[in-house]
Amino acid sequence: MSSASPDRLPLSRERVLTCAVELADESGISALTIRSLAQRMGTKPMSLYYYVANKDQILDGIVDMVFGEVELPAPSGNWREEMHNRANAMRAALARHPWAVGLLESRSSPGPATLRHHEATLATLRSAGFSVQLTAHAYAALDSYIYGFALQEAALPFEGRDTAAEITTPIMERFSTGEYPHMVEIAVEHVLKPGYDFGDEFDFGLNLILDGLSRLMGDAGTAAE
Repeated sequence: MSSASPDRLPLSRERVLTCAVELADESGISALTIRSLAQRMGTKPMSLYYYVANKDQILDGIVDMVFGEVELPAPSGNWREEMHNRANAMRAALARHPWAVGLLESRSSPGPATLRHHEATLATLRSAGFSVQLTAHAYAALDSYIYGFALQEAALPFEGRDTAAEITTPIMERFSTGEYPHMVEIAVEHVLKPGYDFGDEFDFGLNLILDGLSRLMGDAGTAAE
């Protein structure tokens, strides 16, 4: 009786999807095909069809894996803290998987992790006393902000603390005519300050949304740390 070698692990749906996530992380979603996935796994494309019928099923599966990385909000917890933690966890997942930004809400056959995530988020807001309408508004506002920020963050030509100067300083040299005084001002007084990280803007915007929702609830709330 032969056994699989360490280099050739047996195929499974989970392994296929894990490899698909790795391929998308490394090369982008456009590089993910049945053929490229089979090549990465050292097998034939036909071997994968037992686990995934087509690329749509792969996309359904890897989107579900991303949702599975995000800790579920707890309906029994403080709604503001739960939404704050969820937003930061979702942003972190999208930083790990930038290809997922445009896919998370695109699937017509959502998986179990996706459904659990949505259900827990809705349950947390409803348990806090949000009306059905305000729950829908809150969810839309939060996700629009999270996904939009993640998309902008992924597109920036710099990343991390104290890296903006590499891009900003050469641009500033073009502003010597005085034609763009406010751009110079924001660069000098904010972006080029030591320790600047665009990612720090995330909590500022998030708390604006949470503050607004708290006021609509008639609850001043406590700013999430």
